[in-house]
Amino acid sequence: MKYYDKLVFELSQPGRTAFSLPENRFPSAGKLPSALCRGEAPSLPQVSEPDVVRHYTNLSQMNFGVDSGFYPLGSCTMKYNPKINEEVASLPGFAGLHPLMGEKSATGAVKVYEELEKELAEITGMDRFTFAPCAGAHGELTGLMIMRQYHLSRGDSGRTKVIVPDSAHGTNPASAAVCGLEVVQVKSLENGRIDVEALKPLLDSSVAGIMMTNPNTLGLFETQIKTIAELVHGVGGLLYYDGANMNPLMGVVRPGDMGFDIMHLNLHKTFSTPHGGGGPGSGPVGVKAYLAPCLKEIKVSGFQGNFAVMLRALAYLLSLGKQHIREVGQYSTLNANYIKECLKDVYLLPIEGVCKHEFVFDGLINDGAKEGVPGASTLDVAKRLLDYGFHAPTIYFPLLFHQALMIEPTETESKETMDAFISVMRKIAAEAAEDPALLHDAPHNTPITRPDETTAARNPVLIHPQ
Repeated sequence: MKYYDKLVFELSQPGRTAFSLPENRFPSAGKLPSALCRGEAPSLPQVSEPDVVRHYTNLSQMNFGVDSGFYPLGSCTMKYNPKINEEVASLPGFAGLHPLMGEKSATGAVKVYEELEKELAEITGMDRFTFAPCAGAHGELTGLMIMRQYHLSRGDSGRTKVIVPDSAHGTNPASAAVCGLEVVQVKSLENGRIDVEALKPLLDSSVAGIMMTNPNTLGLFETQIKTIAELVHGVGGLLYYDGANMNPLMGVVRPGDMGFDIMHLNLHKTFSTPHGGGGPGSGPVGVKAYLAPCLKEIKVSGFQGNFAVMLRALAYLLSLGKQHIREVGQYSTLNANYIKECLKDVYLLPIEGVCKHEFVFDGLINDGAKEGVPGASTLDVAKRLLDYGFHAPTIYFPLLFHQALMIEPTETESKETMDAFISVMRKIAAEAAEDPALLHDAPHNTPITRPDETTAARNPVLIHPQ
């Protein structure tokens, strides 16, 4: 362990300080009641200013993000965040707004919402949007609440079921359950698409709707989407579109034209706003015109989402312009297929054919397993990638494949970056075939090697023993 990899408590030395405050000239001012005061001083680290600066600088360099390296996280579209977006969001006229300002004092902000709604409606084929949801899952819940409210407003209280494909994002059944709806699973065919024949018996007057993303979680376009839409609409149900996989469709195909009635978008995925780290996210929900009255009846937050995120998304769209939005989907699809074709001779590709923005391998073709020697797993591959400076793709999802390795390069990555990733993935495949034990112990070059993740999740140690 390097000296500055230590915890700040471990750097502490009695008597060290990183500040020099002026003498308090008002000793009696602001005294707290004794009942609120500590009995003894808190046990804080005692370190010098250089140690504090080096400690936090070192921590920042240990983080991994889209500004520091390739982040091929399947199903999450971790694309580069253009810095022009940050410039726009930090303009004083926007950054200085208070959320409780009246509409007349914030006409510029209102115009941003109006313009963004117009842009998103054009891209998706929806008619109206609400920006209240603060995350993708929040948007899912909002969309399902709209779905349920629509049926109830028509006196149709018996629609309590939502159909979810077995390849769906985990938030789909979770959102439906939180909304008080029963989840009914529909199976996929061997080609990764929804089994339409298996769907038909599930459709009756108890179905509120179906939740789908297209392309689906395997990165495959649901070629029978128009048939699925006709079947679901035929029994009075609605189609909900999970917008997590919207990136390859921008400017090419619109969910509203496929037959979807409700959808959410992830501005922190498709529209290049910051992603991860606990937020801020954004999950605006769009609906067809006949569902617009329900938007006024569903209240999920006190404000119209995270305004600075809306600014970033609008800046992104205006920077691209109508003539270049289509290229987002085209290049993300090209990049995914390039990586897939370059690696499918060493990683098992369970479903052949052209994918969209992402694809799924099912582990290594040769994992090095021999009698008495366990082979290298998808987890081992993911851990070994860290040694080479790449973030791991999504692993063990979707659940259709035992050793799933889900890769999404996005349109913002260069061929040189992808070639470097491909080279490392091939090197890891060779290591697994020759010496799987090397992967079992990976990563070797990170501050923390391989913790017991199950124990860490179930029994987290959240405080320093001092």
